[in-house]
Amino acid sequence: MSDASDPTGDRLPGREEEIRDIVERKGGVAPVRDEDGRYTVVGAASRETFANWLTPVGEHFVCHRNLVPEIDADSWTVSVAGPDGDLTLSMEDIREEFPTVAVAHTMECAGNNRGQHVPETSSVQWGCDAAGTAFWVGTPLSSVLRRVGVEEAGSRWLTAIGGDSPDDEAFARSVPLGKALDDCLLAYGMNGDPLPEEHGYPVRVVVPGWYGVNSVKWVEELRVTDGMVREGSLDRPGTHAYWQQEAYRIHPEGVTPEENDSVDDPDTWAQLESEAVDHPYTFDQNVMSIIGSPSGEESVTPRGDTVEVLGVAWAGDDRPTRVEISTDQGETWDDASLFGPDYDCAWRLFRYTWRPNPGEYTLYSRATDERGRTQPPTISDPEDWETALDDGEYPWNEGGYAANAYEPNGVDVVVSE
Repeated sequence: MSDASDPTGDRLPGREEEIRDIVERKGGVAPVRDEDGRYTVVGAASRETFANWLTPVGEHFVCHRNLVPEIDADSWTVSVAGPDGDLTLSMEDIREEFPTVAVAHTMECAGNNRGQHVPETSSVQWGCDAAGTAFWVGTPLSSVLRRVGVEEAGSRWLTAIGGDSPDDEAFARSVPLGKALDDCLLAYGMNGDPLPEEHGYPVRVVVPGWYGVNSVKWVEELRVTDGMVREGSLDRPGTHAYWQQEAYRIHPEGVTPEENDSVDDPDTWAQLESEAVDHPYTFDQNVMSIIGSPSGEESVTPRGDTVEVLGVAWAGDDRPTRVEISTDQGETWDDASLFGPDYDCAWRLFRYTWRPNPGEYTLYSRATDERGRTQPPTISDPEDWETALDDGEYPWNEGGYAANAYEPNGVDVVVSE
């Protein structure tokens, strides 16, 4: 995002203290560079996180702008506005009056891989550490929305508003109502435990397969609307469209995107390829893969004459169908095997049996999704925005969003005798 236009751009006191507390409590995460101190951000501390299908809570990344609010779960309510009127739900109502489901979802920050942009963009300089897969437990949004008369989506949207914002600012995000009715949750559990406070306790929206910004934490209000949230559309004081209409949009440097009521296709890559939206919104995740083992943190000794390469691949609402491995910096490629749990909107494990000689190597992984879209090797130069996709590169963008190039995520490995 553009720091100059961020309405919440002042440094928040208490940020470093909150990050230290999360790192010490979780154990498997590390702080991520954010020189302006505007976000609470920690990412997976080791690549080994990405050699496993389920991400422990202690290794799952965290990202939010406002400090964790002080919560009294007994008094927390979620208001729901629909065509048949308004509904106010307590946490007991949400847990007891509706079905309970568990959904596997790979959560990825829209700014994951931002730190790979050259020149550097603004905000948090993530590597590939802002992704994790968990089981999210909660109430289907479809069940809640039926209570207020929502049976069909049409062209409408669902707007969620977080309860972590100051009075003059709202963190509001809109998703197509069809997606909300299909598989979204009001989640209050994570990996079998109550939702941790830094992940939105007592309740958050979870939008499977979509970038994490759409899964509003500490949710306190849901509204069925004719279009996406726009400035002035919520009938409340202050600003409330920034996080939908300006931030988390993909655009070249120096551009302020225009507001839109709707988009025809929420698939982020499809928006990049088409001319229907000038500056794409970060909704559905782009195809992506990460090698988790070898991690590059220590030398590798083959067992017999082989080394097992393990990692994860995902593609948002779509499925990863192929993963390839290169052990010679992209000169040649071999197919890895997908294995393990196979859930919609969650990553797949991959493995590759490698027979290396002693020496130094750089390993790459690249995934292809069911639509035939493959990770590009690099991120373009800023001036190549117009031609990046045609040239086989991911477009450098001012916010550093939705990048999925494979070369920056290569892992350097030393193979010993």
